[in-house]
Amino acid sequence: MSIKSDKWIRRMAEQHGMIEPFEPSLIREVNGQKIVSYGTSSYGYDIRCANEFKVFTNINSTIVDPKNFDPNSFVEFNNDFCIIPPNSFALARTVEYFRIPRSVLTICLGKSTYARCGIIVNVTPFEPEWEGYVTLEFSNTTPLPAKIYAGEGCAQVLFLESDEECETSYKDRGGKYQGQVGVTLPKI
Repeated sequence: MSIKSDKWIRRMAEQHGMIEPFEPSLIREVNGQKIVSYGTSSYGYDIRCANEFKVFTNINSTIVDPKNFDPNSFVEFNNDFCIIPPNSFALARTVEYFRIPRSVLTICLGKSTYARCGIIVNVTPFEPEWEGYVTLEFSNTTPLPAKIYAGEGCAQVLFLESDEECETSYKDRGGKYQGQVGVTLPKI
């Protein structure tokens, strides 16, 4: 297995629609304003957070149960930013839609700009032949409210290509998050 470079990422995005919309360079400024960077980096792709958010609330005092998740545990809204309450979390989705090749697995890591503020970005790997918008989880580990920005970078995706294709891909087994389009809650 090998990690893929910026040249490979550009080729796969442009020729195979692996990332849409795709930014071939690393963007650090928009309209003269500095932003949290996004786009193609040396050995990865920095993804952006869209403006769709679900912020966790304990107003209903329900139990957090991945097998029986209460959608009323979230407040939904669209905005250019999201304020995450102290010691809580928010869900969002990426601006980018991904189509992962059969011989590729990705690992997604949070950006250091957010990590240095106590904001942890958690994303699971994108498995071979998975496609969709990525659901992002932002954890505010601080005792203060934390702010995240839509349209700016939030995590980096690293692409690992195997020497051989997997026997059974995410698509083959009918993965439950295949083709997700919005912020997607846990499914069983």
